[in-house]
Amino acid sequence: MEKLEVRNVSMSFDGRKVLDNVSITLRAGELVCLLGVSGGGKTTLFNIISGLLVPDQGQVFLDGEDVTGKPGRISYMLQKDLLLPYRTIEDNVALPLLLRGVPKKQARKQAVELFDEFGLEGTETLWPAQLSGGMRQRAALLRTYLFSQNVALLDEPFSALDTLTKASVHRWYLDVMQRIKLSTLFITHDIDEAILLSDRVYLLTNGHIDAELEIQEKKPRNPDFNLTPEFLAYKKQILSHL
Repeated sequence: MEKLEVRNVSMSFDGRKVLDNVSITLRAGELVCLLGVSGGGKTTLFNIISGLLVPDQGQVFLDGEDVTGKPGRISYMLQKDLLLPYRTIEDNVALPLLLRGVPKKQARKQAVELFDEFGLEGTETLWPAQLSGGMRQRAALLRTYLFSQNVALLDEPFSALDTLTKASVHRWYLDVMQRIKLSTLFITHDIDEAILLSDRVYLLTNGHIDAELEIQEKKPRNPDFNLTPEFLAYKKQILSHL
């Protein structure tokens, strides 16, 4: 059974069709990328998957259950980390638990227990302004994980990071995904990033899925994979559809 399934989703705004009969799947443990130019409907699709929008037609299934229009079932992390500047890192991360009604002391304890796993040890009492961009993203990703431990939607989560930090966070995130058995659907405009991270890539063009590409290379990919003929072949294939 698919972990997440988007089935025949269409959506229009003011008479303009933004999504046209879109169907995608996410299997357990996969990292699947949604790639396309700006304005292609990617964020609208994420809003539908997360339950923030109800599509004109189509359904969203999580572990076989229809969750269309039901927010709070699938975690969603936007491009910016959105850490609250007036809360410590442990309180920022514990926020999803507090919103569920978990007592503050217990919520902090549950959150802090995962700090080592997410490479955040020693940051518990720091403020967001005291962390680097990469560490802030780790905190935001842990908060996303605590919101829903099955599936994470990430909307360009690494775009604000410099090249070296991004490469480090990529390796870290793939490792964490494997250890905590997380399935991820993420949006990017970066073709290289999509090829380096993904099991599969969906190309979303003008509101419909134009192609699906499976990346055959094992993860984590070799550091010099982006210099190989295989990498360039994947890139040419993607560019031919965009």
